[in-house]
Amino acid sequence: MSLKKTLLPLVNPLSKDNPVIVQVLGICSALAVTAKMEPAIVMTISVTAVLAFANVIISLLRNTIPNSIRIIVQLVVVAALVVIVDQVLKAYNYEVSKALSVFIGLIITNCILMGRLEAFALNNRPWPSFLDGIGNGLGYGIILIIVSFFRELFGSGTLFGCQVFPQWWYDAGYMNNGMMILPPMALIVVACIIWVHRIKNKDLQE
Repeated sequence: MSLKKTLLPLVNPLSKDNPVIVQVLGICSALAVTAKMEPAIVMTISVTAVLAFANVIISLLRNTIPNSIRIIVQLVVVAALVVIVDQVLKAYNYEVSKALSVFIGLIITNCILMGRLEAFALNNRPWPSFLDGIGNGLGYGIILIIVSFFRELFGSGTLFGCQVFPQWWYDAGYMNNGMMILPPMALIVVACIIWVHRIKNKDLQE
């Protein structure tokens, strides 16, 4: 098997088969945690870690899981990993943990995770499943980081909490766009990203 084919599960979700802008999955968290860049990056790392390890575990168990209870097993595996991530966050970055609030717990119901477990991990070996988990987690995270960049920059005038625009801009009359930190603007930014992506990828146009 060629290296290019081996790496397809890792590379495809970054653009051509991105879970957010192509499959339109995981939109809820894209609306909820992208007002600032730090929570968006932490959510990216969390989802990527949970998805990668969940894919590997389900792949290892795929031949022993009865078909009738496969969804329950997947939920148990994801829930256990999410609890571990949540406890690690509370131990090492409590402020971000508070900012993310219930959204870390809602990783359990993230349709990207359940979709990849069902569509890929149950039918593939552990290493390709691991690459698929990393690829889809990063593909999801790229969109979150882009959205949070524009929302924090133009909504708060900061990046990672540090002021970007010089004070004289504000003295001259510049004002932050408060609408950018409202959830509907996240949807609009995602829509703009989808539009640009479709223009560059003609094969995705209907």
